[in-house]
Amino acid sequence: MTICAWCNTAFPHSGRRRFCSDACKQANWRARHADPTPEATRPSRPDRTIYECPACEQRYLGIRRCDDCQLFCRRVGTGGHCPHCDEPVTHADLDP
Repeated sequence: MTICAWCNTAFPHSGRRRFCSDACKQANWRARHADPTPEATRPSRPDRTIYECPACEQRYLGIRRCDDCQLFCRRVGTGGHCPHCDEPVTHADLDP
C-alpha cells in the first residue's frame, strides 16, 4: 500500500503513482500553480468600490450605473458608507 501525497489515504501500489486518484493529482497541481499575486495588488472588490456618475456626481457603493442618468459611473476609489451620514465615501476622503 502507498499513501496519497494529497489526501493521505492508502491505495494499492502501482508503479510510480503518487496520488490515489486523478482528482487528487489535479488538486495538487492547482495548489502548486495558484496565483501568487498578493491580495493588496489585486483589483478591489466591487462591493467596496465607490463609483461616481459623471453627469450628476451622485456616488454609489458597488453600483456601476447611475439610477437617474442611466450612465456608467467612473471609479473613484475604495471605501464604504460614512458612519455619520451613511453616504458613500472613499478612504482618501477620510484622510486628513
